[in-house]
Amino acid sequence: MGIIPREWNVKAVHEIGQIKTGPFGTLLKASEYSGSHGVPLISVGEVGAGVFRVTDRTPRVPENVVRRLPQYVLRTGDIVFGRKGAVDRSALVSRAEDGWFLGSDGISIRPSSRCHPPYLAAQLQSQAVQSWLIQNAIGTTMPSLNQGILSRVQIPYASEAEQRAIAAALSDVDALLSGLERLIAKKRDLKKAAMQQLLTGQTRLSGFSGEWRVKRMGSVLRFQVGFPFASSFFNAAEQGLRLVKNRDLKSDDQIVHYTGAYHDAFLVRNGDVLIGMDGDFLPCRWKKGTALLNQRVGRVVPGAGLDRVFAYYYLIEPLKEIEAATSSTTVKHLSHGDVEGIDRPTPQIDEQAAIATVLSDMHAELSALEARRDKTRALKQAMMQELLTGRTRLV
Repeated sequence: MGIIPREWNVKAVHEIGQIKTGPFGTLLKASEYSGSHGVPLISVGEVGAGVFRVTDRTPRVPENVVRRLPQYVLRTGDIVFGRKGAVDRSALVSRAEDGWFLGSDGISIRPSSRCHPPYLAAQLQSQAVQSWLIQNAIGTTMPSLNQGILSRVQIPYASEAEQRAIAAALSDVDALLSGLERLIAKKRDLKKAAMQQLLTGQTRLSGFSGEWRVKRMGSVLRFQVGFPFASSFFNAAEQGLRLVKNRDLKSDDQIVHYTGAYHDAFLVRNGDVLIGMDGDFLPCRWKKGTALLNQRVGRVVPGAGLDRVFAYYYLIEPLKEIEAATSSTTVKHLSHGDVEGIDRPTPQIDEQAAIATVLSDMHAELSALEARRDKTRALKQAMMQELLTGRTRLV
């Protein structure tokens, strides 16, 4: 546990709560589940990082089963883990979730009366405890958790008054995060609706009434395919120019640089619209600096009748349709002919630019909210590190 305040203790979970594993098949059979009636059955798939993820696919437990097995009914203040897979994830049962049912792949902790449940839940979500659970889980392929492992988890244990103060401070940040998540979800829905309306002409922006004409995309754009740069000049030491590979459109986990010769025609710059040609075909607006267009990545090169930013939004739906229609048993592949062959009603260039501005503004607002959420998450992690170890005291 490291250094903690002199007034604190270190206690194992079995000293401060009752641990229970969900019912096995002899007690609760799958045939007793309901698809729509009863309370949610909480198993591995429903336990997220601090929250429960109940969906339409979550099984329900009917009332007669709840009455027959009351010992597995979850109550406010219980903390639930999944027994397999992501064993470091846990969630606290709130009043809204009181009465839900513990599944066979779940394991719960019911804190004692002297332990404040939100405090214990926060300690169990700390990096120190999560790392310990991952290291001590059994199984090499699928990590598994049991009552014995969970009972040995060591918790820095403050006085009840300090537990409540710490939990209240973290709860305030959680409330802020929840509010941001709701606002982000609302803004995403608004953006999705705006795209559906504006990119199909169902809703027109003020000042535009011209007819949309069906155009073959090959008449207003060129789809440039990347070059097969020699791998002998690849390196991961940030020497030379970065290569844009298919996976780079989604993440930066395997960046590769190129030190060989190249033609300027394959230089990628910020704002370019790129499309991965293997896997899924969603377009990307490049924002990671000058790079080189590698093979199996294509670039949309607009002509005089196509606004570049509009093209990014406009191509999303037809590319989804192409992907859905592409039959493949392994990885789906896109060709330049697929992109240039798209036929869609298209507005004039001035209306394209206006639509692009509206959608870009919505995207910028959404990105700012997501950045604020991520900053708040980082703040919460820093607060947890300070408060849950006693480095910063509230009492």
